[in-house]
Amino acid sequence: MEIKSVRIKKPAEVNFILGQSHFIKTVEDLHETAMASVPGIKFGLAFCEASGACLIRCSGNDPAMIDLARDNAQAIAAGHTFIMFMRDAYPVNILNAVKAVSEVCNIFCATANEVEVIVAESEQGRGILGVIDGERPKGVEQEKDRAWRHDLLRKFGYKL
Repeated sequence: MEIKSVRIKKPAEVNFILGQSHFIKTVEDLHETAMASVPGIKFGLAFCEASGACLIRCSGNDPAMIDLARDNAQAIAAGHTFIMFMRDAYPVNILNAVKAVSEVCNIFCATANEVEVIVAESEQGRGILGVIDGERPKGVEQEKDRAWRHDLLRKFGYKL
């Protein structure tokens, strides 16, 4: 077995969700979930089949996001995984709805950070072991940092 690191390639401002699911209808169900959850979302998603034709199935409403999803799914190349890129929305706006899709088994990450996907490859195929999401902590939050966090959440409208 070989362990590999696959870096997600995307623009800095684009968010994505990486997960595992178990059925071909994942593509259509996640498409419907995105459209119903966030008005105005621009997204693209790709799903790697793990049996049968073993194709990468793609959908979305933004050609650039669909291309990102397809290209990153090809690089990861792990069966029964999906990746959804989005603009004009954040994972926090859609994550619970994605997790509620009946085919979704696991979410590896939901972020705009730089991410490395740790993949194991055997004779049978590939699987995701986990992700490295962002950087290491640089310290412990102090009072000024806490105030900045509180202000930021209020600026975004997530807190009163």
